[in-house]
Amino acid sequence: MAARKQLRHQDDVRAQIQVSNLLTRVQKYANGELSDEDISPNRLNAIKLLLSKTLPDLSSVEIGNVEGQAFIIKTLDEFYGNSSTSSDA
Repeated sequence: MAARKQLRHQDDVRAQIQVSNLLTRVQKYANGELSDEDISPNRLNAIKLLLSKTLPDLSSVEIGNVEGQAFIIKTLDEFYGNSSTSSDA
């Protein structure tokens, strides 16, 4: 069998699946589908640690602009040109 050419892609997909599994478990716990016996406090701390290493911490994101320049906020529709509203003013 030939060697795989995209080993890095395979590692990225594996990591995304693992993060998804952790998030699903935490969501089930938060929604009451899993009890305290199903997830120990140590396991929750381990999941929190692993997620902090793989997902961005949004509390550390700053939004700003250079003084004197305009700061424009657009919706996704406006950004991608899918806006159904017209601005013929």
